[in-house]
Amino acid sequence: MEARQLIQALHTGTRVYGTLLISPSPKWMDFVKPTNLDFVWFDMEHIPLNINQLGWMCQGYRAKGLAPIVRIPEPDPCYASRVIDAGASGVIAPYIETPEQVIAMRGAVKLKPLKGKTLHGILTGQIQPNVELAEYLENYNKDHILIAMIESVPALDALDDILDVPGLDAVMIGPHDLTTSLAIPEQYNHPLFDNAVREIIRKARAKNVGAGIQFWLSVEQEIAWAKAGLNMISHHSDMMLFAESIDKVVNRLRVALGDDTV
Repeated sequence: MEARQLIQALHTGTRVYGTLLISPSPKWMDFVKPTNLDFVWFDMEHIPLNINQLGWMCQGYRAKGLAPIVRIPEPDPCYASRVIDAGASGVIAPYIETPEQVIAMRGAVKLKPLKGKTLHGILTGQIQPNVELAEYLENYNKDHILIAMIESVPALDALDDILDVPGLDAVMIGPHDLTTSLAIPEQYNHPLFDNAVREIIRKARAKNVGAGIQFWLSVEQEIAWAKAGLNMISHHSDMMLFAESIDKVVNRLRVALGDDTV
């Protein structure tokens, strides 16, 4: 799915499906392309990818017709601008807790290439761009996706204001950090976590903002949340799927050949 199609789907509530990719191998693209995915995303927050690797990955997946989205190391506009320049279709800003952070990210993703006092003035409402500049900025950034990660209790408290920031295309739930912030670490079946997920989904979709989650434990939970309005479904990662699959097959071989028991 191209970036513009993905943006439209996020706002209209159409479900889109993706996964987190760790491997920078160009050969991986040939295996991912035939799958029924709408987007892929890469992680610079927890995975040691350099900007050169990232650029090749983004350009390669874009050429395959899959919108590449990048989670930057922190909600820093400079990081956001840099990955967009490298070829990313969108940016995931981690651990967002205030609308001001989203406003700053909007400047880097939705108002490129403006910088400095002019950008600040537009973001704060002190400057109104003329028609020519407004049209230029809209056209220049029409394929740039902005996603904010909701991963903490303060983010939940500020969610209404976060969702009101113009240009926000989706929020993505970070399950591990959210359960930790809720003081129920890694208890993904806990009612507190489920209620928080459903609240995020409900509020985001009420404002025509996409609602997403990166999840890996239970397809049944993902289905239940999707029926509640979740429309950006990111399931698992290549690294975790490899580990699960190879462990299962090797254990089966060991048992069959009498080399081990499980």
